[in-house]
Amino acid sequence: MLKYSDYSKLDGIAAAEGIRNKEFTSAELTACAIDRAKQINPSINAIVHESFDLAAEQAKKIDNAPELLQRSPVAGVPFLIKDLAEVKGLATTFGSALFKGYVSPQNSNIAAKYIEVGLPILGKTNTPEFGLTLTTEALANGPCRNPWNLDYSTGGSSGGAAAAVAAGIVPVAHASDGGGSIRIPASCCGLFGLKPSRGLTVAGDTLNESWGGMSVGHVLSRSVRDSAAFLDVIKLDQAHLYPLPTSPDSFYAAIQETGTSIRKLRIAVQFDHPTGEAVDQDCVLALQKAVKLCESLGHQVEEVAHPIDHSVAGRAMSRMINTYTYQTVGKRANQLNLQLEDCPIEASTLAMATRGQTASAIAYVDARNCLIEAEQQLQNFYQQYDVIIQHVLNKVPAKLGWLDMNSKDLKEYGGRFTAYSGITALANGTGQPSMSVPMHVTESNLPVGALFTAAWGDDATLLQLAVQLENAAPWQQLADGI
Repeated sequence: MLKYSDYSKLDGIAAAEGIRNKEFTSAELTACAIDRAKQINPSINAIVHESFDLAAEQAKKIDNAPELLQRSPVAGVPFLIKDLAEVKGLATTFGSALFKGYVSPQNSNIAAKYIEVGLPILGKTNTPEFGLTLTTEALANGPCRNPWNLDYSTGGSSGGAAAAVAAGIVPVAHASDGGGSIRIPASCCGLFGLKPSRGLTVAGDTLNESWGGMSVGHVLSRSVRDSAAFLDVIKLDQAHLYPLPTSPDSFYAAIQETGTSIRKLRIAVQFDHPTGEAVDQDCVLALQKAVKLCESLGHQVEEVAHPIDHSVAGRAMSRMINTYTYQTVGKRANQLNLQLEDCPIEASTLAMATRGQTASAIAYVDARNCLIEAEQQLQNFYQQYDVIIQHVLNKVPAKLGWLDMNSKDLKEYGGRFTAYSGITALANGTGQPSMSVPMHVTESNLPVGALFTAAWGDDATLLQLAVQLENAAPWQQLADGI
């Protein structure tokens, strides 16, 4: 019988290989994951809807159907889905009391892919209301605690996924990123997190589901190779909603072939915040370590000025997100015969939905045009550089309660949001691939990542660089605060 002490050392690839080599079964892996969840989840609140019995049944079916193990290098690995993606038959609240009692009648497109390749689904992970903030403390489901230090935030919005991986419940978990929601929790919890290029991966069937292409799904993982293998699971073969970038037949095979031998990259770095916000010294240290590491690997690094006006792009994104928020909240309100102001949603969500309700078509088109202009400016920038390094957040992980979506003082909330948020959102607005790589741990035992972003469609370069960084400076695989 597989012991947890052995299970906790496995990334997704190693776990799946063990199944194929008959060292253990998917059922044994899943039992370890369930036992760990029962032990640790009461402390961290990473999983908000459990489906342990279903996962155990799925694992047994996978063990009895060897053909499933040929569908993906990660088949049979226990897995969790973020509570913003629907899984047929499971509760989905989107982090909101507005969806209390809602059970999904169908699988979201991305969940269907994960199920198709044989991943036992243990449940749904914690997220802030509709994924709208930088921490995971929704009123509906309670705060998610950082396994490195339980008094601190996991980041958001994929905080539950990050906590579950960092605490050793699963080696990999589904996440999504509409403004940094994969990369911020990765930084806060010491994990690897890649936001893929717009159009590369499975998305919903409507603009609202993907925030007009700003939000994409993928995973949080402890290893880079897991991220590459799971990217293959959701990579598209033909365009859907958005243009399809060129990519390798397999990202996992591509990093296996190149290993740590990649071409010399032209890397830009920015130490300051584009709108003048103060940056914590620990965040600067993470950047300095990233620069030093890249230079030691033979890459050319140069400090540069910010190539576009972040404040203009940020305002454009906010206008669009407000519109999508109203579409989500308003549709549910109509189903429940509620007025917007009577919906059981948090104060910040109500403010965003209200602004979205009154936004004009002209304002939306202007915002979209603004982001198209930013995309064009960045295309020119990436003619000169392969990658840019920046800070993920302006501050180290915040204490729980510091950033409150339901604050009575939304002006203070907005100020704290701005002071905390780093540079992650720009890549969502422009569609570029971007990743957080663990680089630093503070004296308070809190991880800090560095942000690496490349040109649209150049996901392979980021993954190859990440493998090189991982091999040169391996990061701690599990949190030690619990």
